[in-house]
Amino acid sequence: MKKQMDNKNKIIIIFAILVAVAILATVWVIIQEAPNFGPRGPPGTGFVPGDLEFFYAANSILSAVNIALLIALTIIYLDIYVKTRSRFTIGLVIFALVFLVKDITSSPLIVSLFRFRAYGLGPFEFLPGLFEFLALCVLLYLSIRY
Repeated sequence: MKKQMDNKNKIIIIFAILVAVAILATVWVIIQEAPNFGPRGPPGTGFVPGDLEFFYAANSILSAVNIALLIALTIIYLDIYVKTRSRFTIGLVIFALVFLVKDITSSPLIVSLFRFRAYGLGPFEFLPGLFEFLALCVLLYLSIRY
């Protein structure tokens, strides 16, 4: 009974953190890029106004949430490893860390800090992040549940 309550508390805390990360990422996108939304011209060497349109904003928010999910998964897996010393759990830690590095390096918020940008990808910009988000939610649920 106590373990079930503890799992509920973990889920509530992780959900609250994810909502906070999503809200902060949304605010950051709105403050940084909303003035630049609008029609675009052909890609040039400088910043193209409107380059970070809805799809890029959605990808930025999903990316931030995925990073938070992966940090939570890494912490959970490290805790499980400390308790069990299982090699399989080390594999899960490495899996989560590799995806964490991938999401950090491909996050539009991080990429834009280095003045790089994607151009004209439309919904294909955020769909991979959306599918990754769904997969990470399932993985997090199973990790907390069992």
